[in-house]
This record gives sequence, structure tokens and C-alpha cells, in this order.
Amino acid sequence: MIAIVDYGVGNLFSLASSLRFLGLDCLVTKKQEDLQAADRIILPGVGAFGDAMAKLTETGLVETIKEQADVKPLLGICLGMQLLFDKSFEFGEHDGLKLIPGLVMPLSADISPGMKIPHMGWNRLEIIRDDPIFKYFNNGESVYYVHSYYAKYCQDSILGVSEYDVTVTGLVRSGLVYGMQFHPEKSGSAGLRLLKAFSEI
Repeated sequence: MIAIVDYGVGNLFSLASSLRFLGLDCLVTKKQEDLQAADRIILPGVGAFGDAMAKLTETGLVETIKEQADVKPLLGICLGMQLLFDKSFEFGEHDGLKLIPGLVMPLSADISPGMKIPHMGWNRLEIIRDDPIFKYFNNGESVYYVHSYYAKYCQDSILGVSEYDVTVTGLVRSGLVYGMQFHPEKSGSAGLRLLKAFSEI
């Protein structure tokens, strides 16, 4: 069973629907015992980093998520991926879960003037390090992004990147912890195949 963490900031219905389409058993939950009993955990998220981290802390699940990340696969999606890092500089400075070394920084500081923020739309995902998450994925397939901040200083964890005037960290892994900056549940067949691979890790 895959536990989807419900802390008030995720596109839960779309994600759960994608997993069920794949025939996967999933549960949207905010209960500690469900995360402990699950085979895998997904941390979704949309919105601002600081607010999301505060809401996640309010659930009392932060330590449980950290503990479970040592023993079972964990996937962070979009803002959920950003929460996995050490720190974000979105509207201030906020500590993350510190499960993957790196910082979350504004795209606007690095891209050329005139480039649209947020980065929204389809981009090719280039594999830079082979991993079981790519079992059903072909290099260069397109995935769907919606974000204004991105992970930096995390080179040792990067599995895949996309180009949006700068090289955007698209997919990362550290131990059993994975992160996808794009939305696999909105990325058509390619995204579904990435979720299927995650379910088999």
C-alpha cells in the first residue's frame, strides 16, 4: 500500500486517481500508523514552502516521515520534493526535512529577463544517472512542470534534469528518498510509468 500524506497542500485526488488507474492500492492519510504500515510513502504539495512546512509540522508527522524514509521508499512531488531539502529561500528562509542535501532557490534569480515565472508546461526530462525509477521511462520524454523555485547544490542526488534557460533539477534520489519537481500525475503516460516504477522499488 502507498500512503499519500494529507497535510492540506496537495493535489490528492489527481494523484490517488493516477495510482488507482495503475491498479495500485493507495490511501490518503494524516495518521502516523498508516505511514508506518505502508510499503511506500508519497509527499505531494502545492503552494509556498514555509506554509507547507508549517502545516506538515502541525500534523505531527515530520519525525515519522524521517524515520520511515530510512526503511521504505519515499517520493516527494513538486513542493513535496522541495520539502525534502535542507532549506528554502521562498519568501524568507525556511528549514526543510533535510532528507536530501541541497537548497531551494528562486528560478527568477538565474533565468534571463523575460522568461516566464512560474515555469509552467511540458519539458523534456534528460536522464543523467541511471536508476530503477527509469525502468519504464525513455530518455527525453516530456513531463509537466509548474514551479517558481528549484533545487540547487544537490549534484550528487540528481537523476534527471530539464532545461528552462537554466538546468532545472527534475528528479533526485538520496537513499530511498526520491523527488520529482514535475507532476507525474499530470505528465500523461510518461508520468504514470514513473509512478509505476516507484511502486516497484
